[in-house]
Amino acid sequence: MNRTPMTLEGAKKLRKELEKLKKIIRPRIISSIVTAREYGDLKENSEYHAAREEQSFCESRIQEIQSKLSTAQIIDITKVPNHGKVIFGSTITILNLSNNIIYSYKIVGDDESNFKKKLISINSPMSRGLIGKKEKDLAIIKTPSGNVKYKILKIEYI
Repeated sequence: MNRTPMTLEGAKKLRKELEKLKKIIRPRIISSIVTAREYGDLKENSEYHAAREEQSFCESRIQEIQSKLSTAQIIDITKVPNHGKVIFGSTITILNLSNNIIYSYKIVGDDESNFKKKLISINSPMSRGLIGKKEKDLAIIKTPSGNVKYKILKIEYI
């Protein structure tokens, strides 16, 4: 079975969403379906059809989250000894050598990635170019506009 890496924070977030779907949203949808059925003819009952569609989405999301959690390899980076290498879950501070701008990113699982929050996917070109590197190493990242050189300034396991 393929194990999907996930940070501890990512797993907590998925579990929280799953609990909300099961304990709050699912019962609300069921209540909406019951109420909509009372309106009569189901063929032309838009409230009923909307509630059933929402129920389908909710159940699909529940199954998706349960599947992800069952195949997840949850990694707590704070418990991993820091050997000074970029690994899954590490936070990296890098310097773009072409424009001298400093960036900081955390390498996370696919579902957790959010570029605006500086969380990059383990499968992104940036992560693939940084994994295994050490502080002061140069990393060349292939981008659509060409190769970009970065210098690794700091690696943290936080």
